[in-house]
Amino acid sequence: MYERAIILLLDGVGVGELPDAGDYGDTGSNTLANMAKVCGGLKLPNLGRLGLGNITGIEGVEPEERPRGAFGKMEEASKGKDSTTGHWEIAGIILKKPFPVYPRGFPREVVQEFEKRTGKKVAGNRPASGTAIIDELGEEHLKDGGLIVYTSADSVFQIAAHEGVVPPEELYRHCETARSIMAGAHAVARVIARPFVGTPGNFRRTERRRDFSMPPPGDTLLDILKDNGLPVVGVGKVDDLFAQRGLTRSFHSVNNAECMDLTLGAMDEIKNGLIFANFVEFDMVWGHRNDVQGVKAGLEELDKRLPDIKERLRPEDILFITADHGNDPTTPSTDHSREYVPVMATGPEVNEGKDLGTRDSFADLGATIADMFGVTLGNGKSFLEELWRRKD
Repeated sequence: MYERAIILLLDGVGVGELPDAGDYGDTGSNTLANMAKVCGGLKLPNLGRLGLGNITGIEGVEPEERPRGAFGKMEEASKGKDSTTGHWEIAGIILKKPFPVYPRGFPREVVQEFEKRTGKKVAGNRPASGTAIIDELGEEHLKDGGLIVYTSADSVFQIAAHEGVVPPEELYRHCETARSIMAGAHAVARVIARPFVGTPGNFRRTERRRDFSMPPPGDTLLDILKDNGLPVVGVGKVDDLFAQRGLTRSFHSVNNAECMDLTLGAMDEIKNGLIFANFVEFDMVWGHRNDVQGVKAGLEELDKRLPDIKERLRPEDILFITADHGNDPTTPSTDHSREYVPVMATGPEVNEGKDLGTRDSFADLGATIADMFGVTLGNGKSFLEELWRRKD
């Protein structure tokens, strides 16, 4: 009987364009391979030993002749390429219709209703880099107290405000207002609070970001495990992406190092169930800013701490490492990219060197974890039997 599943999700760390990447403007994207080439190679010995270099060609991470983990990649069956869609699919929800996007900004009626309900003027209302639009409109915001509203290629309604003008708790209330407006045909995946501080020319976003997601349209893996009496622990922004649903405990953070500490702490405390950790800085801090060196440093730091996770694995545990989409920092785009994601598994009883191939859906991971605990997920095909180290 399996006791624990641990997911380490490296947000935005894709491993190559999907067949339909061209439909999303992402032809040629390969987050890991392209950024490794640009920065002269990656030093990821621990991920490499699990089979990362066997999934796609990565400069500095050679394929292992005898990987110490199972490895493969997963194709996104859902439409879209945002974090909510990717996380939901891992948990068994496949979306046939993508969330709406707004390449020309939000409709006039949406903005007018938002201004009416909040009593705040809106500035911006167009796709933009978050740091760039704050630099552009931040001084105006300081003078008139209006809200900076913007979007991206993803399905997001983002609201930025200086913490000295609009305190974070007030900004969160404005986001809840936007969430109530962005429903029906305008049901964006996430409304995001983007607090910032500083002075003109020196603005800086803070870690008090909050995501207000659409609730999943059906039961997820998290809901099912919780309903069956199992602990479900979210680390990072997992709570936000599942609209606070399906969790027995949550440790919110947008800092990779802190998320690693919180994951290790959860492994010391939680003896069974699921621990689901999202490492968001690969996407939020570095990917969206095309910061190749940031992604490199972040990956190498996480790799160094991977042994701390592995030494806490018990015989009945399986550790999974994956992602939710790509975010290739070497392309002109600063948005997500439509890519395969890696899937690696390790544990004392995991079949080392097993090639899991290309999975048809991210939901295969959720189905595998459901299988571990003797429950059923509506979508996905379990690969648990392929992971089992058969004993003669």
